[in-house]
Amino acid sequence: MRATAMYGAGDVRIEDVPDARLAEPTDALVRVTHAAICGSDLWPYKSMEPSETGRRMGREFVGVVEDVGPEVRTVKPGDLVVAPFLWSDGTCVFCREGLHTSCLHGGRYGQDGVDGGQGEAVRVPQADGTLVVLPDGEDDALMPSLLTLTDVMGTGHHVAISAKVAPGKTVAVVGDGAVGLCGVIAAKRLGAGRIILLGRHRDRIAIAEKFGATDIVSERGEQGVERVRELTNGFGAHSVLECVGLGQAMVTALSIVRPGGAVGRVGVPQEASIPNAAQTFFDNVTIAGGSAPVRAYIEELLPDVLDGRIEPGWVIDRVVELDGVPDGYRAMNDREALKVMVKL
Repeated sequence: MRATAMYGAGDVRIEDVPDARLAEPTDALVRVTHAAICGSDLWPYKSMEPSETGRRMGREFVGVVEDVGPEVRTVKPGDLVVAPFLWSDGTCVFCREGLHTSCLHGGRYGQDGVDGGQGEAVRVPQADGTLVVLPDGEDDALMPSLLTLTDVMGTGHHVAISAKVAPGKTVAVVGDGAVGLCGVIAAKRLGAGRIILLGRHRDRIAIAEKFGATDIVSERGEQGVERVRELTNGFGAHSVLECVGLGQAMVTALSIVRPGGAVGRVGVPQEASIPNAAQTFFDNVTIAGGSAPVRAYIEELLPDVLDGRIEPGWVIDRVVELDGVPDGYRAMNDREALKVMVKL
């Protein structure tokens, strides 16, 4: 079969690899119909050291079950399924607490002999705890939004929950990438009274406003902090969603949260420590979040996608075939595309 591999910074290839096949009785074999390039895939794209063997890529996909192991009970051949970006058993102590990212028997796609999602097929371990069956006959119009349930919509929801978004509260979203924009959806869905997006890309601002952003702050650094404080009577936002991971984004987030407020963070941290430690300590600011357990949220978010109450698929602005994946990486890295969907 054909799949995506990265051999170093900027070196993404589509190549022939061994066919995906069942290995454990709890596996499912999924033929991929739609996949995505994740913003976190751009970190190795920028910095990966050259490799002779390559690294299998992709962790967001929707597909059709082709075969299952003898112990699989919840999915069957022919089912259309959505796969969260990590696999998990659904039964361990952490999965039962809704923290599937810490599953005792879980793991990542593209590692330890498990296929990456940007390819023609994937062996999905722990299929019963991982895969969610979608209603039959879903057409391509819904597929971009369904695909976001594998990561960015669930992550946007997680950061909003971590930041304690509640009805009537003021929310600030730091970052206008796909996760930040889905954070806007999540904040509105949870009843936020005001949603301030910190971003400066005109096309992304238009999507944010469609999703429910009420105010846009395009200034950066101290000017951006001052503008948010002007909009909040000098107090700052009740809930701040940090969706970037870079040090300056975290500084901004911690500078615009009000005393007693909360900062949710889902951007993969690129710094060794959290800034503004003393100020946030004395202001009783909650800092929470991390790798989003999107499997815990799919059943909650899926009905809203199916009924059109939320349309996170708007964050996908480019569609490519498998051969177009290398250029999809380039386009996202060069900010020519917000999020790329791969249609197989």
